[in-house]
Parts: sequence; structure tokens; C-alpha cells
Amino acid sequence: MPETPAGPPGLDLARLRTYLDRGLPGVVQGPLRAELIEGGRSNLTYVLSDGTSRWVLRRPPLGHVLATAHDMGREYRVMSALRGTGVPVPRMLLIDHGDEVLGAPWYLMEHVAGTAHRDAAPLAALGEERVGALGRRLIDTLATLHRIDPAGVGLADFGHPEGYLERQLRRWSKQLAASRSRELPAMDRLHALLAERLPVSPAPALVHGDYRLDNVLVDDGGTITAVLDWEMSTLGDPLTDIGLLVMYTELAGVGGGIIPTAMTAPGFPKPDEIVSRYAEATGREAADLDWYVAFASFKLAAVAEGIFFRFRQGRTLGAGFEHAGDMAPILARHGLSTLKEN
Repeated sequence: MPETPAGPPGLDLARLRTYLDRGLPGVVQGPLRAELIEGGRSNLTYVLSDGTSRWVLRRPPLGHVLATAHDMGREYRVMSALRGTGVPVPRMLLIDHGDEVLGAPWYLMEHVAGTAHRDAAPLAALGEERVGALGRRLIDTLATLHRIDPAGVGLADFGHPEGYLERQLRRWSKQLAASRSRELPAMDRLHALLAERLPVSPAPALVHGDYRLDNVLVDDGGTITAVLDWEMSTLGDPLTDIGLLVMYTELAGVGGGIIPTAMTAPGFPKPDEIVSRYAEATGREAADLDWYVAFASFKLAAVAEGIFFRFRQGRTLGAGFEHAGDMAPILARHGLSTLKEN
């Protein structure tokens, strides 16, 4: 076997190569190399190559890992189930639930060509018409996900829809507490209002949990080739996905790079267009949308505080994390403003 070079942080390529040769014999041909994909703020994503073929490996972040977060098995299962549906996903190849190889669970999937658009300038260069078409495809793909019968793809037991919003609010409050290193009064006020105004959920659906433009890959023709980052997927309230997409659109570019700028590109659908197109495609009215947008703000703030916590410990990989600490106050204010409380 050719000599395996040293890998980036979080990836022991020698151990990985041994495991892959045993689990996928003959698949890796040349020396195995890996590159960390920049831009991820949660699970770590690497592109592997043997000089001929490429694959993608996902593993949890280094260091501080919040309870129930970074579930490799969840991502692997849902993408395996959605293969062949109208929701494009990569082909899953192998999962390791243990920590002997990389110190944490991980999985391997095929490499799918495409661009994850985070920045406005490259997207705007496509022109308003193509940007608008891509935005509509993004909405339609989410609608397709929400129309899938979970039992029909083997995911009937993928979550517990009853009490979903209560559990979500409790979960993200606990996540925030686990990463808390400072006073955040606006976050506390937002949490109290969300709990006080909890809406009644519509019929449940498969929920992505972090659906936005830079979590899909897009080819040169504007086709969505893959939907990625399913770590928070479950059966639950589909309006949480719409609330999150609207929030990302409203705050695009705010916070020093934590929230992508791409959705500011001319032609990308505005929040009211997103909601109306989704409602038309699914037959679901986005009732209580303000609550869902405010909840999305609270949820992302909890994620940002987790990133900030790891950054202060020196346990993040890649650039751009120095602005994570700015995000929770910004997001809390946005949530309060959405609820007309700011």
C-alpha cells in the first residue's frame, strides 16, 4: 500500500486508510489525501482523494460537543432513505459508529459536483433571472421534502412529532446553557416570549433542520445536485424550515460572515415570495410565521454560542470564527423585533 501522508486536524489518514481498505476493499487505489472544507460551522467536512476518485467524510467538531448534536447516524440514515426521491442527496458509502478510528463517529459519502453559494458576488454574476430561478428551485426542493411520506421511505420512526416545538425550544435552551460563558439578557427575553406564544403545529413532515442556500450544491446550469447537512433532520413541524429560510434571507450578510451574503444577490426571492411559493407548492399556510422566524433566530444564536465557546477554547478549525461572539445579541434582537418586542 502506498505511503499515506499526514492528514488535517481531526483526521488520522493512516488509521482511516486501514479501515477503508477493510470496509471498502479495492475502492481506494492511490495514496489517500484529505482537505478540510472551509466554511462549516458545525460538523467537520473533508474531501478525500486517492488521485483518481474523490469522496466526502463527515465527523463531529473537535473538543466541546453538545449533547444530542452532531449525530452522524442521523445524517447517514436520512440521506440513505432519500436516495432516489425528488430530493437530491449524495450516495452513502460507509458509516463508523465508534471512535476507534477518528476519535468520534464518522461517515463517508460520494463526492457530488456543485457549488455551495455563500457569497453574493459569484451568485450575482449569474444574473437576476438565473438567481431567481435558483431561489425558486430551493423553495420547491424544500416543498418536495415536506410532501414525502416518511413511512414510504422507511422513516416512520425518525422522530416524535407530538410536542416537537416544546422539545425544540427546550433543547436549544439547554444547548445555549451548555455553551454559556456570559450574560445574554435579550436571549433570555426571547426564550420567554417563544415559550409564552408557542403555536399549534400543522401536520408533521420530514424536517431538514438547517435548510438554506449554502447547504445545497448547485451545478453550472443552476440545478440543485445535492442537499447537505442533515444533522438536525427529524419528523416535526415543517414550518420551522420555512422560518429558518426566511430568517437567513432577512439577515443575509449580517454578523461578519457567519450568515452568508449569497441571498442578497439581486433576483433571489424575498421572504414574502418564499412563503407564498412554498404555500402554493405544499398547500400549507405559513400561520404564525413570526414565531417561526423568531425561533430560528434563537436556535441559530444557540449554535453561534456553541461555536464561540469552542473558538475561545481554541477548538475550532478554519477561519472566520472570531466573529461568532457577535451573533447571539444580533439574532436575539432580530427575534424580538420579529415578535414586535424590540
